[in-house]
Amino acid sequence: MAMMKRAATSAIKAFASSGNSVSSSTFTRNLHASPGSKKIVGVFYKANEYASLNPNFVGCVERGLGIHDWLESRGHQYIVTDDKEGPGCELEKHIPDLHVLITTPFHPAYVTAERIKKAKNLQLLLTAGIGSDHIDLNAAAAAGLTVAEVTGSNVVSVAEDQLMRILVLLRNFLPGYHQASSGEWNVAAIAHRAYDLEGKTVGTVGAGRIGKLLLQRLKPFNCNLLYHDRLKMDTELENQTGAKFEEDLDAMLPKCDVLVINMPLTDKTRGLFDKERIARCKKGVLIVNNARGAIMDAQAVADACSKGQIGGYGGDVWFPQPAPKDHPWRNMPNHAMTPHISGTTIDGQLRYAAGVKDMLERYFKGEEFPPQHYIVKEGKLASQYQ
Repeated sequence: MAMMKRAATSAIKAFASSGNSVSSSTFTRNLHASPGSKKIVGVFYKANEYASLNPNFVGCVERGLGIHDWLESRGHQYIVTDDKEGPGCELEKHIPDLHVLITTPFHPAYVTAERIKKAKNLQLLLTAGIGSDHIDLNAAAAAGLTVAEVTGSNVVSVAEDQLMRILVLLRNFLPGYHQASSGEWNVAAIAHRAYDLEGKTVGTVGAGRIGKLLLQRLKPFNCNLLYHDRLKMDTELENQTGAKFEEDLDAMLPKCDVLVINMPLTDKTRGLFDKERIARCKKGVLIVNNARGAIMDAQAVADACSKGQIGGYGGDVWFPQPAPKDHPWRNMPNHAMTPHISGTTIDGQLRYAAGVKDMLERYFKGEEFPPQHYIVKEGKLASQYQ
């Protein structure tokens, strides 16, 4: 107990010396990591009959990241559910007294300002994966909550998926697959809009961890590679990939045969690709978006696909998620859409499950997380969300 008091005193002194000013509610939350049993709630997708088919399928409700026995052996309460929407849902019942909420981009629990206000005991919001835009980050910061994710856990998974979708769209693969499945045979119906990747200009909007990995994987295909980002890559990586920096997004768009979205969803990027910006793209552009669905104007994308301004659109991110049955992307022409799956491969699940367990262990001990994992810390948002 004496050690905990000394640690708390040190934390107060360090925070005061930093010159930050916070509300009393922020201060209360930061000092609320008291000893004793914690109530932890995890929100994941349900696997049903598929749960038993792979012992490493840990990212579902049935396995709960594989941390149930570990948490309960330490005296903590761990509840998992997939029921996350509406006033009578299972998650809502636990909001008032939970300490930690774990959720995932693949089946996100939308943590609104209203939910944060109700969650009087809440201290920590963990994202099992990458991307914490399902949380009202400004409200979390104002309430003094810590928000963290497992940075890097599924970047390889997503970059590989993006490369696959680029090829699926370029080669007009899906109509061919449907022909094979339905007993048809019409080569011309596929070949009239099938292209090679070599020699095409591919631009990524965002060149963070996933964007850089994609550029590296595209290099052997002998493409012309462009990237737009807040920050210019270091010269060594630019030389390695051959990618050229485009400071002006709108100037890059008409140059690209293929456009890949690799930016986080923020107030600035929400709806960034509206009707007007899509019109600036090269006619027939192929777009791959595994970032966030709300970066795009959904109806504008569907209309552009119908009119041929977009030659094909592929990705796995929608808004909201799960996507409603009448979402306009479900039936638009030349799409390669799936549910949100790219970052939840079995390999990705094992990485983000291990990352969540590591951060929980640190949380229980009162230790800092790896700095790259913080999205909100001491009232401040990570730079990519500012």
